[in-house]
Amino acid sequence: MGGRGTFAAGNPVEYTYNTVDKIAGVKVLEGIDGQHSLPEESHSSFAYIKLKPDGTFHEMRIYDKDHYLKYEIAYHPEKNIDPSRNPVLHYHVYNREFERSKAIKMTKAMKKYFKKYMKGVKI
Repeated sequence: MGGRGTFAAGNPVEYTYNTVDKIAGVKVLEGIDGQHSLPEESHSSFAYIKLKPDGTFHEMRIYDKDHYLKYEIAYHPEKNIDPSRNPVLHYHVYNREFERSKAIKMTKAMKKYFKKYMKGVKI
């Protein structure tokens, strides 16, 4: 997959991600050459997942029908939700300019719906 998950002017972009697995039908991506985040846009998938080095869930990005990033679900410390610096399940909402909301704690209903993607996270 190319740099932002897209093609540039119809020309293939150099790959910056490898698909290393699938969880509940969603591709698990791993960055190439130091790429750490997931794509800002999707080429073909409605979502992508990133795992921590130990294989547990780190984040999931969900894209809209036009393949733009809409939500990011994550499990890591978020000081404005939990100042203890313990990992917490939360999400961000993105607009088309790739500006994101402050972290919002996930509801029980969201945790129940998304738990199938959260490998290794105790819900």
